[in-house]
Amino acid sequence: MSTRTQTSRPQPAPEEQRREADNSLRTIFHVDMDAFFVSVEELFDPSLKGKVVVVGGRRNERGVVAAANYAARKFGVHSAMPLRTASRLLPSDAVFLDGHPDRYRECSAQVYDVLQCFTPAVEMASIDEAYLDMSGTERLHGPALRAAHLLHLMMKDRTRLNCSIGIATSRLVAKVASDQAKPNGVLAVVPGCEAAFLAPLDVRKIPGVGKVMESNLHAMGVRKVRDLAAMEDSQLEQRFGKWGLALAGKSRGEDAGGWFDTAIGEHEDPKSMSHEHTFNEDSADVNLLEATIARLSEMVGRRLRESGLYARTVQLKLRYSDFTTITRAHTLAAATQLDTEILEHARSLFRRNWRGGAVRLLGVQASSLEHSEGQRDLLEATRHERWQHALDAADRMRDKYGESAVSLASGMKGVYRERTHENPTALPGKAPSKPDDRKNKKATEA
Repeated sequence: MSTRTQTSRPQPAPEEQRREADNSLRTIFHVDMDAFFVSVEELFDPSLKGKVVVVGGRRNERGVVAAANYAARKFGVHSAMPLRTASRLLPSDAVFLDGHPDRYRECSAQVYDVLQCFTPAVEMASIDEAYLDMSGTERLHGPALRAAHLLHLMMKDRTRLNCSIGIATSRLVAKVASDQAKPNGVLAVVPGCEAAFLAPLDVRKIPGVGKVMESNLHAMGVRKVRDLAAMEDSQLEQRFGKWGLALAGKSRGEDAGGWFDTAIGEHEDPKSMSHEHTFNEDSADVNLLEATIARLSEMVGRRLRESGLYARTVQLKLRYSDFTTITRAHTLAAATQLDTEILEHARSLFRRNWRGGAVRLLGVQASSLEHSEGQRDLLEATRHERWQHALDAADRMRDKYGESAVSLASGMKGVYRERTHENPTALPGKAPSKPDDRKNKKATEA
């Protein structure tokens, strides 16, 4: 394990000094598991160690890379790269794996348990990374670097997995620091040094800056974070709106913009939930297509129940072989989280809009999310409650035996395979809404 500490300290302006005084009271850890999916696969199959490994699907499939170990990354392979592109870059003996989402959830739960030993203020940002607010824990764990060392040891002992830890006064800087500390390292940025730490880095290192934004910034002559920090906030706002102001704050090491505006552990409801499937071979088999829609509807319903949310809008996404893509949506009379109702509307949208051509991709999305389903007539409410009990039981089976343990009959022939990705169902630390909670909520509303 390597430990590095940023020590150079710039001279802050008066307003930055006030901000620094507030931030200096905070100690934020960003814990990022190293090559998580591949490392979990190695726990179950030690023969993979030392090999070039990619998780996400087979080399001839249409999917994308979910994870690549460090040996594969040396060839230029990275997450979200098409599998077929990765196959061309890697040697013929590289190992391509579909992945085991149930195993990843199980190991992620173990990671979460370790993190909870250090502070209750834990937020799982994804299945393999988390933010910890370690402020005020010095009496329990000692100074931040010592606490990070203890966390490293406990993580390895209890999960047999490695992690990298970034330490800073803001989540944004902690996240960047953990990336710089990889693999299996610790990097602490001294309070007041945030801007100096970020300055020499490429703007792409700022969380939230993707290819399009990077290209826009390069066109403005901005390549390093220092270039961004040198620009006037008003100039960035004029060019990019609110996101421009967030960029200005991020260049100084502040938690600014979107998700970074919330406190650690503060829950913010999603705007929508969706699942998609890309077929390995384009298909015009109506039975296969409708069965796949059923499986996608189940996954969306599962996530809605897990979050205690109900959807008023169901949307279907359909992409043909020539990449022509259509989306069609339907607004429901009453919000729902039932697989059967989501399927009914998604299938209806498909039947009304599919023109018989071969399909490359199907997707189902739920949006206009609410915290209650609203009023139903007595007959419909009774039928609805029976389905709710049945699906609650199905969710318990899935929690115990995996997502494929239970399925609607109409989805049994579906080829949908749960993708390996960072935000699956049953994410540790995101407590699902229990059936009793829903009953109590309905009673309160009544």
